[in-house]
Amino acid sequence: MFQWEDFDPGPPGPGEVRLKHEAIGVNYIDIYMRSGLYPVDELPFVPGREGAGIVVETGEGVTELQPDDRVAYAGPPGSYAEERNIAAERLVKLPGGIDFDIAASVMLQGMTARYLLKETYPVGPDTVLLIHGAAGGLGLLLTQWAVHLGAEVIGTAGSDEKTALALANGCAHAINYRTQDFVEAVAGITNGNGVDVVYDPIGKDTFPGSLICLRRRGMWVSFGQASGAIPPFDMGVLSQKKSLFVTRPSLFDYTDTREELVETANDLFAMLTAGHLKASPNHRYDLSQAAQAHRDLEARKTTGSIILLP
Repeated sequence: MFQWEDFDPGPPGPGEVRLKHEAIGVNYIDIYMRSGLYPVDELPFVPGREGAGIVVETGEGVTELQPDDRVAYAGPPGSYAEERNIAAERLVKLPGGIDFDIAASVMLQGMTARYLLKETYPVGPDTVLLIHGAAGGLGLLLTQWAVHLGAEVIGTAGSDEKTALALANGCAHAINYRTQDFVEAVAGITNGNGVDVVYDPIGKDTFPGSLICLRRRGMWVSFGQASGAIPPFDMGVLSQKKSLFVTRPSLFDYTDTREELVETANDLFAMLTAGHLKASPNHRYDLSQAAQAHRDLEARKTTGSIILLP
């Protein structure tokens, strides 16, 4: 359960800065960690892996940042706090044209979209892809970025309102999975050929349908489990269903080094600055209302991204 408490992080240690949050991102990984689906190092713990704010103080050995710098991050746990200490090497400087609330809403999801589309499966003008949860924060960014790369995007969402949002953000086709069989719909849209790649943050409810939607030697990218964990399955199914590829990637393996982090973040900032990505948090909660934000996200009452305001 969540508990709101006073806590002083103290001065930053070597290689750290003290950061004052201006906005904090809320993501499904926070729910996974809170629920115990993803392990945490110790209890109690502070959830949250994304934020944006101002450097207050620097620790010994920090040379790239100084007080009053505008920064953002996605990765180190502990963002559900007004202030925190954090390793300076995991922070990136914010360009002047990107506000704190935008940064906090797109760092994790935007950098995830970048590696999924450019590294996990290189998407281009000939790509036909399926995005589950296309009206969520990540789904909207994935769609916009994929369309910018020239791909044809099919999206699924859980209501007519959400499918309309997916279409407005670039989906060529949007499927309401509550009223349509998405497997049959994808087969009809692709004339039975299937899609090149499926991006799937949903999990149990979209398995094994996602595999059926793929073309020969297509790739299923499973990167979340909003509906529950995917059950164990026989790997032989992949050969039976047209020699498919399956991967379960994580952003943090694509931004492990300082060079990877900076390259990925700068690519995201360039897309935002050029207007190729439109991002704005659809839901704002006070930091003290984090529990309600989680309830609404789990109940799928939200669209787009969510931020907490200290």
